[in-house]
Amino acid sequence: MGIDPAPKLELEDIQSILLRRRPSPYCGCHVLLRIEDASHGRELLNKLRPYVLSAAEYGGQDTWMALVITYAGLVALEVPESSLASFPAAFREGVAARSSFVGDTGESSPERWDRPYGTGDIHIAVTLLSTTNEVFQSNLEKARAVLASLPGVTLLAREDFEQKPGERTPFGYKDGISFPNIIGNGVNPVADEEEPIAAGEFIFGYPGEAGRMLAMPRPDLLGRNGTLVGFRKLHSKVAAFRRFLNANATPTLSAELLAAKMVGRWPSGAPLMLAPDQDSPEPRLGLTADE
Repeated sequence: MGIDPAPKLELEDIQSILLRRRPSPYCGCHVLLRIEDASHGRELLNKLRPYVLSAAEYGGQDTWMALVITYAGLVALEVPESSLASFPAAFREGVAARSSFVGDTGESSPERWDRPYGTGDIHIAVTLLSTTNEVFQSNLEKARAVLASLPGVTLLAREDFEQKPGERTPFGYKDGISFPNIIGNGVNPVADEEEPIAAGEFIFGYPGEAGRMLAMPRPDLLGRNGTLVGFRKLHSKVAAFRRFLNANATPTLSAELLAAKMVGRWPSGAPLMLAPDQDSPEPRLGLTADE
């Protein structure tokens, strides 16, 4: 039994974050919320719904929004126990309880995380980004007005972010080049030649790589076309990374090449397997000395 080569994805019911690339360049923030009153929490979701565009709706607008609900958030929203029990154990337990399984120990252990991460207080996370700071600030004012009308929803934290000039990460590497080639994703075709991946590996309600449907949360209205994500705050130790490179570089292994070997690609995004010796913005396979 094989996988449908191009399953019909229900684009109008899938958040754009799953199938479309975010606008670029951008600035934005993550807003972390706690629900104190279930009715206010449900009202918040209703008010935000028009702004969370589906994969069918989003087409290059200057604003992009995504919304996620944690297991604690579902409890706070008074989702029935029969539905809560249908979610995977890892999701119900939360990342802090499973920290040892993913290597979050020592300096990275949950007790050293910035609050409110790992406390179970985060119920809803909203990601808002825009193509310009002017549009972003305008959207923030609208969001503040919505929150002000709902005293039963508490703002825990706001984490600002932006894409650096030249679309680079804090370490100097090209950003935004990784986007899975999901079978059936016709709204955002991937140009590279990576092996396509079954939609069910990312979205509930479709066959996975084994060609069968995976268990999903109940009821279908809640589970189908949804997904599970990991939301983490990382500390990028750029200076420590540079010091390590300089301390371990040799006459035959430059700091730049050592970094490429560690990361697997060059700052331009060129993979090491296609450009093994030096950075190349447009690497090609099969080059010979005569070409």
